[in-house]
Amino acid sequence: MTDKNRPEVSPITQKTLSKWAALFAIQAALSVAAGAFGAHALTAILDAKALGWWHTASQYLMYHALAGLLVVALSSLVSSCKRILILLSLGNLFFAGSLYTMALTGYTYLGAITPIGGFCYLLAWCYLALCLWRSTRHQG
Repeated sequence: MTDKNRPEVSPITQKTLSKWAALFAIQAALSVAAGAFGAHALTAILDAKALGWWHTASQYLMYHALAGLLVVALSSLVSSCKRILILLSLGNLFFAGSLYTMALTGYTYLGAITPIGGFCYLLAWCYLALCLWRSTRHQG
């Protein structure tokens, strides 16, 4: 696909990038807080399975908060970084959010939402790879 066939994407402003970076930094902080809460306060309340969900949610929230910060840092190479940032945020909401909620409430039917978040993560990573591939091809 040539540049003229690619849809035009409005460039993301530095102010918007700063807001995205702040959002992902907050998500990273929430991951640390949730991990500590799970390790210290929830061990006496939750069973092993629920603690596993909590731990997985905290890990993936951190991984993808850091990924969001990476995308912000690579924004000069990634023409459509806003789409990737949205997918990572939705992934955090649906994946980590559903696992946290399942752990606290025991509503296991929320596990049906978790793969939606995982799919958002997968799309974000694939789209990032595609955007980076395209940027290196066009640089010569």
